[in-house]
Amino acid sequence: MNESVKSVLLVGVGGQGIIRASDILSAVMMKAGFDVKKSEVHGMAQRGGCVSSHVRFGRKVYSPMAKEGDVDILVSFEKLETLRYLKSLKTCGKVIINNEEVYPPSVNLGEAEYPSDAIDFIKKYFKDVKVVDAIAMALRSGDKRMVNTVILGVLSSYLDIKTSVWENVLEESFPPKILKGNIEAFRLGRGV
Repeated sequence: MNESVKSVLLVGVGGQGIIRASDILSAVMMKAGFDVKKSEVHGMAQRGGCVSSHVRFGRKVYSPMAKEGDVDILVSFEKLETLRYLKSLKTCGKVIINNEEVYPPSVNLGEAEYPSDAIDFIKKYFKDVKVVDAIAMALRSGDKRMVNTVILGVLSSYLDIKTSVWENVLEESFPPKILKGNIEAFRLGRGV
């Protein structure tokens, strides 16, 4: 196995910007000189279903997906989805969690309860857990839809890539009318 390969798994529900975030992360890693592979699963994304995207980077990457227990960083846009993908993480893996709750149909129909202790459960098993209120930060930047850019900012603090590379990719990824807000959202996330 190539030990220099790092794996980031982004998870959440449809409409949270996971695919866009993974596209930006992939572009950043390519600009930084890494070989990059990406794989995504949309499922019933348009109806609030599960969405996941693996981004793997290193000197040479052969597979777009990490095997179970081999993900370095789990980036979750929704608390319950974090629980669903914990088994993907290395025992020393890092977890970034957006403190948002999106109720699945079973909860909305009263057939199940949303777990109130998800964060405490995760912290029992993983030492490096960062919980952020990305919605509040996105709103401070001007638009709730910038949650994914806030989370990329948080993620950037775990990766040894210059801020200028990240911001250059953001400039290439967003039209001028929403660029300033996305740069601000990224910086707010990076400062967490």
